[in-house]
Amino acid sequence: MAEATDARADAQQTAAVRDLALGQLGSKKPRTLWRDALRQFRRHRLAVAGSFILLFLILAVVFGPMVWTKGTGNIDFANGLRAPSATHPFGTDDLGRDLFARVLTGGRISIAVGIVAVIISMTLGTTIGAISGFFGGFVDSALMRFVDMMLSLPTLPLLLLVIYLFRDSMRDRFGLEVGMFILIVGIIGLLSWMPVARLVRASFLSIKEKEFIEAAYCIGATRSSIIFKHILPNALGPVIVAATLGVGTAIITESSLSFLGLGFPPDVPTWGRLLFDNKDWMELAWWMVVFPGMAIFLAVLSINYVGDGLRDALDPHRTTS
Repeated sequence: MAEATDARADAQQTAAVRDLALGQLGSKKPRTLWRDALRQFRRHRLAVAGSFILLFLILAVVFGPMVWTKGTGNIDFANGLRAPSATHPFGTDDLGRDLFARVLTGGRISIAVGIVAVIISMTLGTTIGAISGFFGGFVDSALMRFVDMMLSLPTLPLLLLVIYLFRDSMRDRFGLEVGMFILIVGIIGLLSWMPVARLVRASFLSIKEKEFIEAAYCIGATRSSIIFKHILPNALGPVIVAATLGVGTAIITESSLSFLGLGFPPDVPTWGRLLFDNKDWMELAWWMVVFPGMAIFLAVLSINYVGDGLRDALDPHRTTS
């Protein structure tokens, strides 16, 4: 009788331990590539800080003009060149216009230029790199020679030349602001896809030789299925990092064009245009160049930190448990 009682107790204890173990295993979320990448990204403190700064800037430029209702074109000569104050947090320019409102509004255009230009370059670069890496042979050789030719072109002089030649026709067809936006975004996107194409090509060349690709061929998978379902998802890591860093590069490029006077017109207050318009007042009114320059600095720095964090998070050799 005692032996039966002990056996029953042991069985109950074993069942309790088993249920506890199964409960803990069941409550634990399964590990996935993106969950591991997120955990690795959180360990990069500068990347996390950059994410918060970038999110704050985006929310400020999107919703800020709705809250801060002072117009960007409201001229008030009596309040010209006013230092930063509670009424004008970033001060005023030589025409009395509120600089805080102009920085918020200009941020919309500058960040939009960076995002749209990167979408164009990522789409074109990913397409050409995927075709080159997957098919190889003559196709790969021809496309890579074209990429080498595009990389040999001087980017900034070519940007200036194209904008100088086509800005009048784009302005007449689409209007001043929209025409310049399409022209600048298109030129930046069409001249920045080459590094992405090389990254995607290298990833395709490596991944298409893996065993799971051969297994996909064996079960009858089509080329399009192998490209879009098996190879491309595994090659997106470098593309995401390049896209993140490309936004900062595009913002700097647009700011450079505006600073040289070939970007957006004077009534469109992008961050680069504000620097160009206010550079002559630097000694008398420091705030007219400090705040637009600080906006560019924070945006590009935060984007670079986010890209650095994504590079570490999406690198399988650096991912730890």
